[in-house]
Amino acid sequence: MPSIDSLMQLEGVQGAFKFSPKGELVEFKVSDDSDLTESVLDLLSHLCVANMSIATMQARGWETMTGMKGFYPINGFTLVGFAWTAVTSDEFGVIMPNGNVDYEAAYAALAS
Repeated sequence: MPSIDSLMQLEGVQGAFKFSPKGELVEFKVSDDSDLTESVLDLLSHLCVANMSIATMQARGWETMTGMKGFYPINGFTLVGFAWTAVTSDEFGVIMPNGNVDYEAAYAALAS
């Protein structure tokens, strides 16, 4: 399980956060030059849980309806916004500016 401090060490990370299975923001850190706020991260936490739930429902439905396997379980979620990208897995996430996103490094750190 990663820590907020280890996630903040990723190159370009503007913020790292942990959220509960219900989407409540549990813990977070943001870089000094970031304009991310606790309110934004709380909303993002709820959005991540909601989208993981929807993706899980779709993956299970697809597997059930088609007999094709390998779509479930859902292991992560990426949200690409106008200025930044959030990469999440389980109950942790990182936020990076769009011009400096290393998806593979982010998912590797989140899986540690």
